[in-house]
Amino acid sequence: MNAALKNLIQNEPASKLRDWLALNPTVEVAEELSHLDSGDQALAFRLLRKDKAMAVFEALDTEHQRTLLEGLREERVRELVEALPADDRARLFDEMPAKVVARIQQGLSREERDATARLLGYPAGSAGRVMLPVVTTVSAEQTREEALARLSGQSERGGELAVLPVTDGSRRLLGTVSLADLVTAERGAVLSDLFTEDTYSVSAYEDQEAAARLIQEADLLALPVLDNENRLLGMITVDDAMEILESEATEDAYRSGGAEPIRRPYMAVTVFGLARSRAVWLLLLIVAAVLTVNVLEFFEDTLESMVVLALFIPLLIDTGGNAGSQAASAMIRALAVGEVRFADLPRILWREARVGVLLGAMLAAVGFPVASIFYGTDIGLIIALTLLFICLWASAIGGILPLVASKLRIDPAVFSAPVITTVADATGLIIYFLIATAVLSDDLAMALPMIGG
Repeated sequence: MNAALKNLIQNEPASKLRDWLALNPTVEVAEELSHLDSGDQALAFRLLRKDKAMAVFEALDTEHQRTLLEGLREERVRELVEALPADDRARLFDEMPAKVVARIQQGLSREERDATARLLGYPAGSAGRVMLPVVTTVSAEQTREEALARLSGQSERGGELAVLPVTDGSRRLLGTVSLADLVTAERGAVLSDLFTEDTYSVSAYEDQEAAARLIQEADLLALPVLDNENRLLGMITVDDAMEILESEATEDAYRSGGAEPIRRPYMAVTVFGLARSRAVWLLLLIVAAVLTVNVLEFFEDTLESMVVLALFIPLLIDTGGNAGSQAASAMIRALAVGEVRFADLPRILWREARVGVLLGAMLAAVGFPVASIFYGTDIGLIIALTLLFICLWASAIGGILPLVASKLRIDPAVFSAPVITTVADATGLIIYFLIATAVLSDDLAMALPMIGG
């Protein structure tokens, strides 16, 4: 479909493009625009009716909104940004250069400028930064009819009215009432009999990912955000929570692969930008890999006396790296959804150690006979023992490092595949050569001082 849209832009008259944009649903138009470059996006966007253009712009991801704005005139940019809800506008501003944001803000109405400034005043990554400032609340003394009358004519999106906060005269949160309960209640019912006091809420300074996880796990449509005195500041809606979780998952995916997240659509990023996002980690891993070289150099005599040992190095370090990455991936996911905490470290260490032993034993059962047939029982024993201990060690560190990172307030994804693999490579070689030296030595007591010296 995208190829057809691009063909319309490049080869067909504007009337055909206008017809396509008018006939297709908002979400489909937004999806197709997101695959175009900034110039083609702007060309197609200008042909949309004003009301549909607003809907399409709001349906775009923040990164694609930013790309589109680059191809539009400044007056049009201000008009689109003004129409965004305050939370979406703040999220967009987070992705734009400070000078551009300052220029756009000057063209906003005072009310919208102040609302956005309040959100941007909260720390990056906090719940307050992504909440929608609430303007519609109801009181416990109101009747069903009075509450519904208060909602009449409200311009907010439906998702923002799906759950209504119930507050007192000081705007302190008493509970919430769903729009469904309000609509289906009997005539004359008082909200004090309808609203739920036992409701979830978060501080404005709570981590936004934790707030989004709470919405997901508790099956909420909206989550109240409070200040330190329990006064209502805003709401985080389920659609915003989904965007937050998607963003966090994307970030973790990049870092798990050893790259910094790119903040713009893939096709909109320059080749240099893509290379830069990956180069830092590659350079760091090269430095870390020096450990592996040093280990090989230290055991150079052992390798020279038994050259066959070198044949198994790739197999063993890959096994250790993969075992560690598997454990780290499971732990990062468990941390993300709140299944484990740092206090669980001893239990996790014991658990992953047993998993590593089981995996190592299975691999050893396969490796011993194969290596023994081709290279003798000594080599088979070395490979089997090494597989056992490498899997034990790699699983243990793969489970521990993300927890330590979380405790130090470092993104656990940083300690996933690339770092775990590098650590497992170096330490796995040490395990390998120590076992080889012990098995191949005529006298273990003589071998140990030799290793130390």
